[in-house]
Amino acid sequence: MSMINAIVAAVEQVTPLVKHFTFVKEDGSKLPPFSGGSHVVVSMDIGGRVHRNPYSLMGSPEATDAYHISVRKQENSRGGSVFMHEHVTVGMPIKITYPVNLFSLAKKGHKHILIAGGIGITPFMSQIADLNRLGADYEMHYAFRSPEHGAFVEQLKKSCSSRLHCYIDSQGEQLDFKALLGDQPLGTHVYVCGPSSMVTVVLETARNLGWPERHIHNEQFLSPPVGEPFNIQLAKSNIEIQVPADMSMLEAIEAAGVEADYLCRGGVCGRCELQVLETDGAILHNDHFLTDSEKVSCKKIMPCVSRANGKRLLLDL
Repeated sequence: MSMINAIVAAVEQVTPLVKHFTFVKEDGSKLPPFSGGSHVVVSMDIGGRVHRNPYSLMGSPEATDAYHISVRKQENSRGGSVFMHEHVTVGMPIKITYPVNLFSLAKKGHKHILIAGGIGITPFMSQIADLNRLGADYEMHYAFRSPEHGAFVEQLKKSCSSRLHCYIDSQGEQLDFKALLGDQPLGTHVYVCGPSSMVTVVLETARNLGWPERHIHNEQFLSPPVGEPFNIQLAKSNIEIQVPADMSMLEAIEAAGVEADYLCRGGVCGRCELQVLETDGAILHNDHFLTDSEKVSCKKIMPCVSRANGKRLLLDL
């Protein structure tokens, strides 16, 4: 995938766990345009091993002098969020992909309900800029665990005004999804990004209330889970690769010098899908793209987040 050579222009500690990063293009020119909900993949060399993590673009899509992302320091990080927090400094060169949008606004929708949990607020920052520019009808519902962890609340108050509704868990405030989604006009779209438990509840609630599937939108990038080591054989490339416990299949394939397609690296887009030709064990599917029947068939795998529970996997690559 084509990469942009960028420079870290600013680093800001937003909350105890969230840092905000500003990137500018190395040659000083404008960055490529994007739309609300877009993300980029940041490439990091950590101890000689390349990590590539997706992060939502947060600035106004109309301002491409710089890109803005925020990163939450994860307790069980494989290294990416810790690297961003502890090693990325102003002036450092960094490589990022061109923007991709897998969480776009349905701009013909009559109304938009935005629901964020914690760091899930990030994709909505650029979406709100788009909605304000369009003069669209929307509500922003933002849940976080305590006041000090409410990233960008003051900025949201200015951009959303009375459309912003905050729910602080430490103060006993809970978002009633059924009440919120059960009283919306026809033509309303709902968008959710946050912890998997929140996303699951929102999706189930909307579906149980009879919302059309095309009106329900979510973004939930997954981190590749740690698992047992196993080997993969690439039929077309005619090589065998060991996948370590703490490395994804996609990362192992790339480290072996084989080019593999991707967009999100988080089990959402389906771009990295590979055909499974043979396996001597089960496949541990962790993506949000394949259907249940496709997962049961064991004929396809998303190497960005899924693994094998066996010794050998033969792939059509």
